[in-house]
Amino acid sequence: MSAPALVPSRPPYRGDEAMAAMLRRAGSRLELPALRRLLAGVNAAPPAENETAWHRLVAPALTPMMIDQLEALRAELAAASPPGFGLDAWDASRVAALRAELARRGLGGFLCPRGDEHQGEYVAPYAERLRWLTGFTGSAGMAIVLADAAAIFVDGRYTLQVTSQVDGRIFAYRHLVEQPPADWLAENAVRGSRIGFDARLHTPDGLARLRAGAARAGAELVALEDDPIDAVWAAKPMPPIAPVVPHPDRFSGETSAAKRTALGEILKRDGASAAVISDPASVAWLLNVRGGDVPHTPLPLSFAILGDDGAVDWFVEPLKLAPELPAHLGNQVRIAEPDAFASALDALGKRKARVLMDAATVSVWIGDRLAAAGAEVVRGQDPCALPKARKNAGELAGARAAHLRDGAALARFCAWLAAEAPKGGLDELTVSDRLLALRRQGEYFRDTSFDTISGAGANGAIVHYRSTPSTNRPLAPGELYLVDSGAQYLDGTTDVTRTIAIGTPSPEHRDRFTRVLKGHIAVATARFPRGTTGSQLDPLARRALWEVGLDFDHGTGHGVGSYLSVHEGPHRISKVPNAVALEPGMIVSNEPGYYKTGAYGIRIENLVAVRAIDIDGAERPMLGFETLTLCPIDLALVDSALLDAAEIAWLDGYHARVRKALLPLVDAGTGAWLDRATRPLAAR
Repeated sequence: MSAPALVPSRPPYRGDEAMAAMLRRAGSRLELPALRRLLAGVNAAPPAENETAWHRLVAPALTPMMIDQLEALRAELAAASPPGFGLDAWDASRVAALRAELARRGLGGFLCPRGDEHQGEYVAPYAERLRWLTGFTGSAGMAIVLADAAAIFVDGRYTLQVTSQVDGRIFAYRHLVEQPPADWLAENAVRGSRIGFDARLHTPDGLARLRAGAARAGAELVALEDDPIDAVWAAKPMPPIAPVVPHPDRFSGETSAAKRTALGEILKRDGASAAVISDPASVAWLLNVRGGDVPHTPLPLSFAILGDDGAVDWFVEPLKLAPELPAHLGNQVRIAEPDAFASALDALGKRKARVLMDAATVSVWIGDRLAAAGAEVVRGQDPCALPKARKNAGELAGARAAHLRDGAALARFCAWLAAEAPKGGLDELTVSDRLLALRRQGEYFRDTSFDTISGAGANGAIVHYRSTPSTNRPLAPGELYLVDSGAQYLDGTTDVTRTIAIGTPSPEHRDRFTRVLKGHIAVATARFPRGTTGSQLDPLARRALWEVGLDFDHGTGHGVGSYLSVHEGPHRISKVPNAVALEPGMIVSNEPGYYKTGAYGIRIENLVAVRAIDIDGAERPMLGFETLTLCPIDLALVDSALLDAAEIAWLDGYHARVRKALLPLVDAGTGAWLDRATRPLAAR
């Protein structure tokens, strides 16, 4: 066996004086303190596909020697912090440290939501306070720590995960919806106690419920100037710095100027002089920019104030702005430091401005600051939310193109899996790595759109499972394998789930899978009048399961962005009431499922776009869905006796479309598998 190749090591850091000289020679805008802050922010950002993209934030052109020195200094700064900033090594002393800090401040408890100042699903390491405190890694949840009791609240996606990650001797497990935090506060808060909260991390709507719960116990919620967890988290990273770049008009389908002008006119029509936008996805959409500050979603963390004249004040870390960005933005977008945001809110108050604020997404801190300064705060929806959700023609064309490339990668993956699984030796991590490698070959690929859920056997029953070396499970004959994955392409975001039989499935597997498929087909073929909400369609996905006393605990569908968040509001298909009507151009997932704890999970997910349809004799405008995802559904798991003729026709028609679209894009071996996988059901 030959010796392993030696990896060349970089030269050691030569010191600040040498680096300062290099910066001057390169014509960099940065002084050494700013460079160190930039590198610390780069270390706190999620890994990027292009690991050197941040180099251009230092200077337009870097010599190999300077690159070596930059990387050496970056490594030196990273070595000064513990791996993962301490997020991966939970211990009970953290709860004790927080309680000691609360006692020092005269507080009887603290509310710790999973979120940041932007109320986003994906957060950077600096905002992973819930994970630091509890060990929980899910994307939604809250902990409440009182002097003598504590609880963690998660939704139905995480009821299994939370018990494996969070110490039940310290935290009581509660369902976020069925056993809400407000009720737990009412039962456990001590009368007369003061319970702190970070006003930047709560929305007015959410906090109102918590205040009411505390009041029932005779306790009081108190807004804090700073977060007490930050005071005891010794290795807390700084906010991330990843390059912010223009998102070309050929992908966005509309210029930023056109968007800003249209929304400014709406503000003027509604009598508002400005709108505060705190959702980074809305800011990114409005300005046609993308970044990399949070995992899997190309967002630059920032705030914006949109005026009724279409001008925008953008509060963003200037260190992360690509050199070409000012020219892209034009002179109607004014860039300011994030620290200037507070004084900008005060200025709105000083002129008694009427300011639109989305109480479901904007923080309590913003609303309170505006009101205290004298502004008239008007509650309403984020003005970007609906236009962003209603994809324009360019975005829809991009989505179709992205799904076509994604489908080719999925076909190659499924063909490989079909050939290799019978040989044995595959496991969850090996398989998900293979899928990522195939996707990376596609044009415009930038990232996965979320952490891939690769669940074999019983792990597939954990709705938001993430395989790790300690949980990694082999793909065993007679079991089901569930893979839920997606990609971020410059022209679109994908999300697809397939459940695959490894070997011969059981009759129970086929029964449950076919019932899930019936629900999927019912949504895919639905026709409904304008004004219909996703909540009204949700029962279609569940009927076949309900008929035999079964159900699933997650929503049937979530909105999806255009090279933005894979979970995008305000629309959805869910049991939870939602007043937002489905409109043409909206993209939403169609993903019913069934999960048997300790045994298997089943989910079938495609993305669909809402479209107008013509029906002869219709008395009102009607809508339906266009299926975007192109990937075969495992026929080995289909019990045709449970399907009616229309359902069989849909499945055969979908497979014929998949075959026609993907065959020209794949190799001969994959094509042969694709022919078999998409044959008519009667020919199986």
